[in-house]
Amino acid sequence: MGTPDFAVPCLSELLGAGHEVAAVYTQPPRAAGRGRKERRSSVHSFAQESGLRVVTPTTLKRPIEQQSFAEIDADAAVVVAYGLILPKVLLDAPKHGCLNLHASLLPRWRGAAPIQRAIMAGDSETGVMVMRMDEALDTGPICLAERVAIGADETAGELHGRLAHLGADLMVRALAAFERGSLDCTQQADDGLSYASKIDNSETRIDWARPASQVHNHIRGLSPVPGAWFELEANGKIERVKVLRSNIGAGEGTPGKVLDDSLTIACGVAAVCLTRLQRAGKKPMSADEFLRGQAIARGTLLT
Repeated sequence: MGTPDFAVPCLSELLGAGHEVAAVYTQPPRAAGRGRKERRSSVHSFAQESGLRVVTPTTLKRPIEQQSFAEIDADAAVVVAYGLILPKVLLDAPKHGCLNLHASLLPRWRGAAPIQRAIMAGDSETGVMVMRMDEALDTGPICLAERVAIGADETAGELHGRLAHLGADLMVRALAAFERGSLDCTQQADDGLSYASKIDNSETRIDWARPASQVHNHIRGLSPVPGAWFELEANGKIERVKVLRSNIGAGEGTPGKVLDDSLTIACGVAAVCLTRLQRAGKKPMSADEFLRGQAIARGTLLT
């Protein structure tokens, strides 16, 4: 049971390990892109290419979906970023319950956006965990875990890729322990609890008044999507520009002030150097490429 890119390596590894995947549950196709054409989820596409049965309910609260799930008669359910709430009747349906793969060191960053929130908060470490699911949000006992360091300039996209593959291997190991009867799970700690709420559009704009370290973490935590952004006046109109990569720069000044000819921007404390950007409707580009197409004079104030 999964939906986005993050869940695909896990499904692939389950197949590679020889497990019989009786069905793949994923969210239904959604309208996306400029043409608003219906687009299948990453898991949906991979499952179909692999010849697996795909089920796309809009809810799991109705008796007909619950009965259909129970009739699969699964030994276990593997849940990775599925996106729908599983009622207790579904959690209890598989013989050995439901295992969830979560991309944080629980109980820190329970919720929808653990990878982004960890980077935005400046965490130096995170991980992946396999837990037995219960009715609450990411509160089940922990079965297996792997810890990883977060690089000082690592983006959410880069960390996402590392954790997806690490988590896939972890889930295969968990199921192997399941089969041996040796999967021991322990209750989560009571301290260190935090929630990783879904990223809201209202928090994606860059606030240059914050310290440079926080601006840098904000940029890399939202890269590549949805992307942190600022507004720039170009050709008589206001344009939104995404920043995909940055590093801590040298200098100081009024927050938002362009300090040099290389896109070093003053923050509330210190400065950040913008190194990779994306204009609306354009491909990502380096700062040099960006400046060749849109000069930004030293002293410009990005408000």
